Amino acid sequence: MSDGLFDLPEQGPSAGGGGSGSLAGNTHASAPLAVRMRPRSLDELVGQQHLLVPGSPLRRMIDDDQPLTIVLWGPPGTGKTTIASLISAHTNRRFVEISAVSAGVKEVRDVIAGARRALGNGTETVLFVDEVHRFSKAQQDALLPGVENRWVSLVAATTENPHFSIIAPLLSRSLMLTLQSLSTEDVETMVERALEDERGLAGRVTLSDDARAHLVRLAGGDGRRVLTYLEAAAGATTSQGRTEVTEADAALAVDRAAVRYDRQGDQHYDVTSAFIKSIRGSDVDAALHYLARMVEAGEDPRFIARRLMIHASEDVGMADPTALVVATATAQAVAMIGFPEARIPLAQAVIHLATAPKSNAVVSAINAAEGDVRAGRVGAVPPALRDAHYSGAKSLGHGHHYRYAHDDPRGVVTQQYAPDDVDGRDYYEPGPHGAEAQIAERLERIRRILRDR
Repeated sequence: MSDGLFDLPEQGPSAGGGGSGSLAGNTHASAPLAVRMRPRSLDELVGQQHLLVPGSPLRRMIDDDQPLTIVLWGPPGTGKTTIASLISAHTNRRFVEISAVSAGVKEVRDVIAGARRALGNGTETVLFVDEVHRFSKAQQDALLPGVENRWVSLVAATTENPHFSIIAPLLSRSLMLTLQSLSTEDVETMVERALEDERGLAGRVTLSDDARAHLVRLAGGDGRRVLTYLEAAAGATTSQGRTEVTEADAALAVDRAAVRYDRQGDQHYDVTSAFIKSIRGSDVDAALHYLARMVEAGEDPRFIARRLMIHASEDVGMADPTALVVATATAQAVAMIGFPEARIPLAQAVIHLATAPKSNAVVSAINAAEGDVRAGRVGAVPPALRDAHYSGAKSLGHGHHYRYAHDDPRGVVTQQYAPDDVDGRDYYEPGPHGAEAQIAERLERIRRILRDR
């Protein structure tokens, strides 16, 4: 049951937005500061100036009431819901909001059906879907008829990369608008407005410079977060009968920055990529920074350990043969102890790998060998190496002239091991760093003995 959440209003289009959810009925005095301070016009919108130029799709949709289907993609607290609220407040169309957290396929279809009925009466509908990335494929499919037939103008908001989280048919029918994290100046502007505006704190408190800098830094470009922190700090201050918010008050309100990191989307892949590339580049400090971000965001420690095991062979390899041993031991330790203690062996492994000499010779070698195999260079196994243990093998020449390496004091004998097609091919080329410098010298002597035929 939807409990009337998606029922059509009996009156005509609403200039005030109507509907329910995060955009409805939230202007009362006890609403969160971030909600009370939501801009009432595009001119009040902080940041996202690249979306507000004259003639832009967003301007046309709001100022000219033009039907559009848009996907708003950006980090939390950058204005996605605010833009939806502006559309709600300024459009001459009926506005309906649903949340992907609570709505199912039936509710989506009910909204689309209601929009068709309203359209028959001459009323167009704007449908706002918050957190659309939480919709399943079936739920997103249910939106397609309404979008394709323009029964609704869809405004969908997501914090995750739409190319990962939104089905292709829906994305291809939508205009994607990318919102950017707010700059320090943008966040400071929001703080100043909230301090002075009658909808906000109305001058009841002031901020010390240190407190302002602390709140802005911890906001991390998230406008909603900085207003939430400001409200908490102001509450702590006024409860003590004071009017100036100090750095101590701000620190009491929030003592750590929230890490922006979505474990299923582009932040996950971007941070992981930067993590591995920092280790490969031997920047141990950057690598530890990205490790800390993953740890603080609650990333699966087993995932981190698996990436380290791969890196140990792919980018360190034989330049430090102990790298894989360390990475494997780390994975075992992580599996046994879990967070929070697992962060320590993970950090040890990161330090070991980042400071180790580097070589990609292992991955280059297997890639080259696989390339020959895929190209059809898979000649017959030399007769001397074929299995000679079964009855009749010797009569086929299997094992004839095989030379046992341990019989030679050097531990290596002159003998052909590879098929004729690739005999003499050098797949493994040791690098000049770490243990591979010594391996290169030894390998040169070994190949000289093997090929002295």
